[in-house]
Amino acid sequence: MALTKKSHACVRLEKDGRTLVVDPGSFSESDAALGADAILVTHEHPDHFSEDHLRAALEANPAAEIWTLRSVADKISAAFPGRVHTVGHGDTFGAAGFDVQVHGELHAVIHPDLPRITNVGFLLDGSVFHPGDALTVPDHPVETLLLPVMAPWSKVSEVIDYVREVKPRRAYDIHDALLTDLALPLYGHHIGNLGGGAQHHHLVPGDSVAL
Repeated sequence: MALTKKSHACVRLEKDGRTLVVDPGSFSESDAALGADAILVTHEHPDHFSEDHLRAALEANPAAEIWTLRSVADKISAAFPGRVHTVGHGDTFGAAGFDVQVHGELHAVIHPDLPRITNVGFLLDGSVFHPGDALTVPDHPVETLLLPVMAPWSKVSEVIDYVREVKPRRAYDIHDALLTDLALPLYGHHIGNLGGGAQHHHLVPGDSVAL
């Protein structure tokens, strides 16, 4: 499996000639989802869900499909009948040759005065976990954690404790578009030193690694 980092929370995964994209949002490149056979969306916030990106991908590939929660599916399913699938916690399905398990139900708390929206995470082939905007711990071992490293709803101590709780072999930063170059070494230092032994990596958008 090859993983390519796109901007912010978006990643592309390729296996056996097929491509799966997670969370092509407004902070991601306009072509982040183009060429995808399957697209997964964790929740409705625009930095994870861009209707324009999804429409472009589904129009470019008539066989492409989307799996997401109801709040997103309701916004785009009418335009693509039969190609947008609603999923929730505990569901399992196949997409672009990947086995997918759905974990989690709610977005992390931004502030107690703000209602929490729904959010799901996706475990791919039993090894790669994208939690969306939540610190969900799957009831399954995780080899590669896609780590929301910086967000309005978190602080670095919570990120570190999340890595410790999940206990992945390696963690790659996502949700990093608001993190400046000045802050990157500081975050990397703390997560690398305090993350319980997990290998911590930061990829520049466009970088690819083999998993």
